[in-house]
Amino acid sequence: MRRITLMLIICLIAAAAVSSKDKGDWEGGVPEGCTTITAGKGATVDGSVITSHTDDSHRTRSWMDIMPAARHRNGDQVTMYRREQDATLAMPAYRHVPIGTIPQVESTFGYLNTAYPSINEKQLAVGESTFGGRDELKSEEGLIDCQRLCMLMLQRAATAREAIRIAGELTAQYGWNDSGECLTIADKNEVWHLEIVGPGAGRVGSVWVAQRVPDGHIAVNANASTIKRIDLDDPDHFMASDNIYDVARENGWWNAGEVFEFCYAYAPESRESVAARRREWRVFDLLAPSLKLSPTSENYPFSVKPDTLVSLPDLVRVFQDYYEGTPYDMTRTITTTDEDGSTVVSPLANPFMPYDQLEIDNVRGAWYSVPDSGRIRFLGERTIARWYTMYATLIQLRSWLPDDIGGVAWLAQDNVATSVYIPIYCGVTDLPESYKTPGRTEGYTRESAWWAFNRLGTLAAQRWGEMRHDVRDALDPIQAELFANQGEFEEKALKIGNQKKRRKALTRYTIEQGDRVVDKAWELGDMLWTKYDEKF
Repeated sequence: MRRITLMLIICLIAAAAVSSKDKGDWEGGVPEGCTTITAGKGATVDGSVITSHTDDSHRTRSWMDIMPAARHRNGDQVTMYRREQDATLAMPAYRHVPIGTIPQVESTFGYLNTAYPSINEKQLAVGESTFGGRDELKSEEGLIDCQRLCMLMLQRAATAREAIRIAGELTAQYGWNDSGECLTIADKNEVWHLEIVGPGAGRVGSVWVAQRVPDGHIAVNANASTIKRIDLDDPDHFMASDNIYDVARENGWWNAGEVFEFCYAYAPESRESVAARRREWRVFDLLAPSLKLSPTSENYPFSVKPDTLVSLPDLVRVFQDYYEGTPYDMTRTITTTDEDGSTVVSPLANPFMPYDQLEIDNVRGAWYSVPDSGRIRFLGERTIARWYTMYATLIQLRSWLPDDIGGVAWLAQDNVATSVYIPIYCGVTDLPESYKTPGRTEGYTRESAWWAFNRLGTLAAQRWGEMRHDVRDALDPIQAELFANQGEFEEKALKIGNQKKRRKALTRYTIEQGDRVVDKAWELGDMLWTKYDEKF
């Protein structure tokens, strides 16, 4: 009996250690790392299908590259990894530890290899946002985590539905070993949200559901499960794993005859997260203000029709947002007195304060945690734009163009509020050298694109009320020019009949624009040091 009790205690301690390790970078104990916004082809100004992603974790890798299409030999294997925190490098990062292999397929598509692989050569694209899910669902027996699943889908699928089918088959056979994730999977015709969780401790498999965003709607995932009622008799809008009801019933999270809502069965705590719900409200309020949604609601619609058709500049504006002009703007209470004696927001106030600065400036907000000490720790508001964004994608997919031109991953480095999106066509064969250069493993370097924008964003935050205007005055014209010139450049590219030569032209354009904006970011940073000497 003592032996059984001792083994039980050891297992509980080990489980707690795994849970603690997995959640070590969840601020306040909840996932709050990424935002993804999607749009159906009937909701955009040009008929594009759109998915997106802000990779809001400076622990993920800053470099990216192009993985080419490949053919593989019979018997080849693909290594699967478990992601773990790594404190041995110059800056906090992740290490990827091999845990097994799965069989490789005969041929794989080329793709943009960002930290979370994002688009392939067939105009299939993926965004991501972690929502956590019930702790009991996590299984260490599986081989596939979120980053590897993104890669596998892009290597093996050409459409969103095919990608979801592959995800279901692979995780059923080899197992999901990650927390609950939402993957926003889009092709040139439609976009789906796939929400996936583990099957439970000691099991191999997964539980998942997918819902299609209606063509005329936009949707968002901001670290909370958003799929509620499902109708598996409507396969044009819903798909799910065979065990979706069984696992919930076995664990007492749902009873037959009751209304089934995926988010409440498998991730109820995610609907309690103010960090998630505030962003959901803000995205819908910016793009569909006529709905007059409440910023304090527990739930919002899965998707909504925008008041006007959505453009790329509209979405950039949303991803740069930090609730300015609302009661949730963290700068509004940090005030000073101007020359006329009026109370104004201090130029030193900024929405990108590290958490320990919030207490110094008495910024509270609705987001908080209660550590073991029992003392409430206020975390301000979880804004859409974030200082710890590693990179962001805004992916445009167009059915009327050849794949190499039709798919564009507009990519920004670091905080979107102080960055600029460049076009990376899914037909490119290379990236600017600075985008391929690691930025965190060895520490600060002027060879890395990420460092150019990370330094710029960090500097601008020191005197945000003034410096942000310098930054946007320099970067906004570049962003506007890139969007305005897109059509003319693509018309020229379409006239290049030889696909190999066309891909060279696309690659050259992407590299030129990447080099241009990185040079501008370094120049702006140097200017801020000079102009604001002794002011921060």
